[in-house]
Amino acid sequence: MIENEFLFLGLLAEGPKHGYEIKRQIEKELVPAIGLQIKSIYYPLKKMEEAGLVEKEVGPQQGRFPQKYIYRITSKGKKQFEELVTSSFLSVERPYFEMDLSLYFLPLVDQALAKKGLRTRLIILKKIRKDLLVIKNLPSQSKPLELILLHDLDLVEAEIASTERLITQL
Repeated sequence: MIENEFLFLGLLAEGPKHGYEIKRQIEKELVPAIGLQIKSIYYPLKKMEEAGLVEKEVGPQQGRFPQKYIYRITSKGKKQFEELVTSSFLSVERPYFEMDLSLYFLPLVDQALAKKGLRTRLIILKKIRKDLLVIKNLPSQSKPLELILLHDLDLVEAEIASTERLITQL
């Protein structure tokens, strides 16, 4: 729930939005950039409203369409958002990849099989890098999304270099 809370508070810190705007922004900007998937937006928003982090007001009725609610962040929500941002910057964990366990047992594995697996991994990593570059070079990229993509590219580049080194060492 903390990740959803962080996401919704951040989006509402930009300004009030109705639910569909929030959903559209997540799908248009955040899913392609960071792969974030949200099943429901209204349940987390309801919980955050109950906690006093957001408030909603009824928007103007437009024809036969259902009533829209406009959500806005409260001062308590702004404080919580700032705490989540700070916590996120300070959260540094040692990276763990499933492959690490394979590397531990590498002496027990047929070297040809290991090289084949690593070469396949390299193909996948290069495809991810290519996809990130395509997204990064889209003309309507916002500064925050550009920062995310540059960070992800750095990580993928490091994995590519590490995997190439492993292949040559085998």
